[in-house]
Amino acid sequence: MTSAQVRQQFLDFFASKQHQIVPSAPMVVKNDPTLMFTNAGMNQFKDIFLGIAPVKYPRVADSQKCLRVSGKHNDLEEVGHDTYHHTMFEMLGNWSFGDYFKEEAIAWAWELLANVYKIDKSQLYVTIFGGDPSDHLPEDTEALEIWKKYVPEDRILRGSKKDNFWEMGDTGPCGPCSEIHVDIRNLDERAKIPGAGLINKDHPQVIEIWNNVFIQFNRQADGKLVQLPAKHVDTGMGFERLCMVLQGKQSNYDTDVFTPLIQEIAKLSNIAYGTNEKSDIAMRVIADHLRTVAFAIADGQLPSNVKAGYVIRRILRRAVRYAYSFLNAREPFLFHLFPVLENQMGSFYPELVKNSELIKRVMAEEENSFLKTLSMGIQKFNQYIVNNSANKIINGDFAFELYDTYGFPIDLTDLMCREIGWTVDMENFSKRLEEQKSRSRKDAEVETGDWVDCQPQEDHVTEFMGYDVTETPVRILRYRKLIAKGKEIYQLVFDKTPFYAESGGQVGDTGALTRNGESIEITDTKKEHGLIVHLVEKLPSNLDGTFTAKVDEKKRTLTANNHSATHLLHYALRKVLGTHVEQKGSFVGPDYLRFDFAHFQKVTTLELIEIEAVVNQLIRKNFVLNEQRATSMENAQKMGALMFFGDKYGDLVRVIQFGDSIELCGGTHVKATGQIGYFKITAESAIAAGVRRIEAITADRAEEFLNQQLNIIDELKALIKNPNDPLYAIRQLIEQNSELRKEIDILNAAKIHQLKDQLIKTAEDLNGIRFIATKVDLDMAAAKDLAFGLKTSCDNLVAVIGNVAGDKPGITIIISENLVAERKLDARKMVRELAKHIQGGGGGQAHFATAGGKNADGIDKALHEACSLVQSL
Repeated sequence: MTSAQVRQQFLDFFASKQHQIVPSAPMVVKNDPTLMFTNAGMNQFKDIFLGIAPVKYPRVADSQKCLRVSGKHNDLEEVGHDTYHHTMFEMLGNWSFGDYFKEEAIAWAWELLANVYKIDKSQLYVTIFGGDPSDHLPEDTEALEIWKKYVPEDRILRGSKKDNFWEMGDTGPCGPCSEIHVDIRNLDERAKIPGAGLINKDHPQVIEIWNNVFIQFNRQADGKLVQLPAKHVDTGMGFERLCMVLQGKQSNYDTDVFTPLIQEIAKLSNIAYGTNEKSDIAMRVIADHLRTVAFAIADGQLPSNVKAGYVIRRILRRAVRYAYSFLNAREPFLFHLFPVLENQMGSFYPELVKNSELIKRVMAEEENSFLKTLSMGIQKFNQYIVNNSANKIINGDFAFELYDTYGFPIDLTDLMCREIGWTVDMENFSKRLEEQKSRSRKDAEVETGDWVDCQPQEDHVTEFMGYDVTETPVRILRYRKLIAKGKEIYQLVFDKTPFYAESGGQVGDTGALTRNGESIEITDTKKEHGLIVHLVEKLPSNLDGTFTAKVDEKKRTLTANNHSATHLLHYALRKVLGTHVEQKGSFVGPDYLRFDFAHFQKVTTLELIEIEAVVNQLIRKNFVLNEQRATSMENAQKMGALMFFGDKYGDLVRVIQFGDSIELCGGTHVKATGQIGYFKITAESAIAAGVRRIEAITADRAEEFLNQQLNIIDELKALIKNPNDPLYAIRQLIEQNSELRKEIDILNAAKIHQLKDQLIKTAEDLNGIRFIATKVDLDMAAAKDLAFGLKTSCDNLVAVIGNVAGDKPGITIIISENLVAERKLDARKMVRELAKHIQGGGGGQAHFATAGGKNADGIDKALHEACSLVQSL
């Protein structure tokens, strides 16, 4: 069976068991502060497990694209080195939400594997939860008895809590699980050592293929387990591993999931696969990482330096490094492979086809940029080798700098060292790395308490009133305490609320909770697992009864202005630049708006003027808001509403229309476009290949901005005393300044020439070194010219020049190269010592270094010390 047939067979089987087949959720997670990526099939159903979202279908099956780069189930460094670890993978899953339980889940798992896929039953083993005294949990005898109907008892193994008890996190739904393992070794090996002894021992050919999780408990913050009112089934089967078993391979990378990509890599690199271990590993890493990066970009996550974007950039750069180091790729390489992936998976995952051009452009630009950085890092490495040739050890601090600044993995630094007979100070590198990780953990550390229920309400769902009112009476249903960065905050859940929770790029509302003269500031509003949570720094003195929840109306109004303006901007961009423009992200707050969109070239000044004009025309037309709060997706599509891949939409959606601008949106908006007042673009820039960003302001902020600009113009007119044509007067001043600069340069050159001759005549002899220490009235650039002039005219030179330009002091040191090599003189060491006198610092190279400072009075002391410093060095 091909991989496409394997996937389809799974979905068809569970469709025959009355499961609703649902599409994969995006691999990049939105609106969940606890996750950056979908790392398990259950992620999109979390709210159902938590009991805060309704069950739409009691039985569901899907193939979910997942990403894992750390943790129990995956280690990035193992990808490509072993046969079955991946960053991006598909998880085939079937789910029951309060419907069937262990009996059916086990029966269907066995039926599919043994009877439909026809895997040899003698190769299959199962595990059950063997119990855990610390949690007072007995062995899962229910699962044991069911499995006995299908599998001999000697093939049913008891597993520990670590292997056979699944938990969502430190708290939340959990339960025992039953894994199915397959032994794909040959007959001789299986006869020598039974597979039962190799289960969960990291054997590459005795592997877990399917996990059936029986969710029946809720783990509280104090560690206690309580029974859930409804029991669920959550199963996951590794698609790539299943293909390996069914296609009779010993490695996932030998299946048709990966072989087309590996063949293309071999063709482009002109290196045959299977001939060299290092290049084979590189090809597997590249094939794996290409899939991850392509799907992430398709889901709307561009490489960047923060959060999820940083993970994607790191994975992409890791692939580039392998291509550079082991396949001799010196030009962008990965983007050439994408058409193969698109051809393979585009029919099942149409987002790859839809975003094909964007994916290729982003990859190419990222590769190009990193290859330059990689080259710089290698130069840095080579320079370090030259300057530290006596030691033959790479200092751990420098190895960490290469890793942190230039993206070098430590294994690449180690490889480059071993090639020249050097070693790396791994102990110090590991220390620096652990310090960084510790800081990151501390920054991200949040201690979460249990929810405390205040009012009897079964589902704790909050009714959102904020589209219609900004003030309403509320009751507190529940609260919990969080400790983040040592600070206590509380989350409150109300029965209803006018507060908009941060979502879709729009910031959360702030305001107050009041009663009987007591006022509690609400500092933010967020969504967490479907709940609307209000953040406060202290609890009310009494949690019972009714409060008044009031939104900060001024902030809400300014935010609504900016949100509606993003819709008008999107419309204007598509009208001016073309319908290829698609939103790729946004930020909407009270002070400004930011809008990211797909477009493959810089937006010209004339285009920006036209875009701005279109938006302001729409504002002046004062289009009244046409809001359809709960219309069908079918009706929204008929209206031509814009929607964005990666966002989750239900059967009923909210449509926002201003004239011809029609979008699906959950945010707050103006009642009519005239309320926006005025729209002004303040910046346009590139944030990634094929993605541009516009920043803009509206209403009060736009008015303030225009007034500031007009005031600046008025001040310029007054300064240049030519109010009729200030631009002409400014151009004249620039030209005059340029001419004066040229004259100063000529005078400085003559002054430097004269100074140079005088200084050479007065040079002091220090044991064969011609030493010059002088104070000059020059700027840093002229002092540098003087230093190099002295060096070309004088052998065995050490010159220390103290300069003062205005009130800014500087020190320049230059040393003949032969003195650096023979007498080990170092301008960098000298300048660091002397710079202390001018309250500054600096650096440079061994033969030339400079420093700047604050204290001009210290120049004389620095020059006085320079002579003894040279002698001591």
